[in-house]
Amino acid sequence: MATNFHSNSQSSDISTPITRIAKPNSEFYSIFSEQEVLGIINALEVRREIPLKYSYKGRGAKIWDNFYLKYIIPKWYRTASVEIDFLSNNFEYINGNIQNCEKVNIIDVGSGNSYPVKKFIYRLHQLQKINKYIALDISEELLNVSRKNFSKWFPLIEYKSQTIDIENSCIPQDLLNGKNNTANIILHLGVTIGNHHHRNRVLKNFRDSMKKNDFLVFTNETGSNSKWDGSVRGGCKYHAEEIYGWIKNKIGIRSEDCELVRKYDLETDSVVANLKLHHNYTINFCSQRINKNLEIFKGEEITIWRHHKYEIPELLQEIEQAGLKLVHYSTDKYLSRIIVICEIADN
Repeated sequence: MATNFHSNSQSSDISTPITRIAKPNSEFYSIFSEQEVLGIINALEVRREIPLKYSYKGRGAKIWDNFYLKYIIPKWYRTASVEIDFLSNNFEYINGNIQNCEKVNIIDVGSGNSYPVKKFIYRLHQLQKINKYIALDISEELLNVSRKNFSKWFPLIEYKSQTIDIENSCIPQDLLNGKNNTANIILHLGVTIGNHHHRNRVLKNFRDSMKKNDFLVFTNETGSNSKWDGSVRGGCKYHAEEIYGWIKNKIGIRSEDCELVRKYDLETDSVVANLKLHHNYTINFCSQRINKNLEIFKGEEITIWRHHKYEIPELLQEIEQAGLKLVHYSTDKYLSRIIVICEIADN
């Protein structure tokens, strides 16, 4: 098991600890719906976590877009991203195995800024295979970025978008309806499946959104989580740091009262980034019909970022349990990332 990125520190203060009060600011309540605020409270109470999915809302959308543009999008000095390469290298398989269908809908779940699908869409468009592109994301702000980008790249392709939390709902059927000879290619890219707390629920929601001839395509990292060597890079470094600052600001926790800790979490078999408190805190959620005081004690940690790598047997098991069937997969040259293509199981 890997050790914590930051060493644990103990205070020499033996006096009675003073509980500090944190009050989420007005922007917090403007970003999140009442249902989402209750979801955050529940996750904090039950498992001491602010789910990563909520970090893409409000200014979090700009944080993610900036992270992508700075560290992931291809530049003259940097080759194409793994996601773009995966879609390019598996294009012939996907296009060649859509059975008895003249057109396809691309349903991009967790679309973000839509950059990863740009070349893939272009190739399908050249073949006159695109019926429409549907961007789905939990963040309305990221959908606005997606819409702006896509309309600039492909002004003639029909674009639709809708907010969705794929952990808690299926893809709305009214978005999927099309002609009988149209298949759906559902994309879930950016190794996002590994960020979900309820991966099985997400896969089942995808399964319940699909019909015969549809494909689900997703990517993730592969390997053993418990063998994490403590090195911090990619989303675990840059994105987690930005989320850490964003949460402190929105929740109202002082910078000197906490630290950012990365480590392997045995319970969820994931690498996590946690906000560790150095003082007792009461977080006062108070807005409209919500009035909740939540106590979190000195030394406790709040998970703000997580990622789970798949080992192949585990991946196959979760796919099968969700009622899906693996039809194709490939890895990068380092065997560290995987693209998976599924269809609904025969039964």
